[in-house]
Amino acid sequence: MHDEGESPHAAAAPDPAPSSSGWLTEVGQLARAVKRLFGAQMQLLAAELGLARSAVSLMLLAGLAATVAGVGLGLSLLGLLGLLLATWFESWIWALLALALLQVVFLFGSILLFRRCMHWMSLPATRSEWSAMMRETLRKAEAGDAAGPGGGQDTPGEDRS
Repeated sequence: MHDEGESPHAAAAPDPAPSSSGWLTEVGQLARAVKRLFGAQMQLLAAELGLARSAVSLMLLAGLAATVAGVGLGLSLLGLLGLLLATWFESWIWALLALALLQVVFLFGSILLFRRCMHWMSLPATRSEWSAMMRETLRKAEAGDAAGPGGGQDTPGEDRS
């Protein structure tokens, strides 16, 4: 187990203080590990940005597909309603006139709703809130430009008034 001339206490004793070259080796290993870590973080960021870019394209494509499907569903339901009206009125002409009247009513209701929303936007309280929001946004943008790149970012809960 142990050499005859070596005491058990000497065998269990730690090595003397490491030399300065060992310390430099550890610092070098630490630097390489940090470099690998940040390299991996940059690769992850690049992958996430690529994924986000493709996700935006897919979202736009899905929105277009949903719009096409919605229009197709609406046309199918209008056709079915026309068929039901034709059997009820026993005339395709009256059924199509009833559908046209129904669509005119929906169009008129949509126009009225749009006008009501525009009226709400023109109310004094809404105008003042809209103006204040635009002024705040403009002030933040100007402060960000004046601070330079990376500066001018608000911290949560910070009020610059």
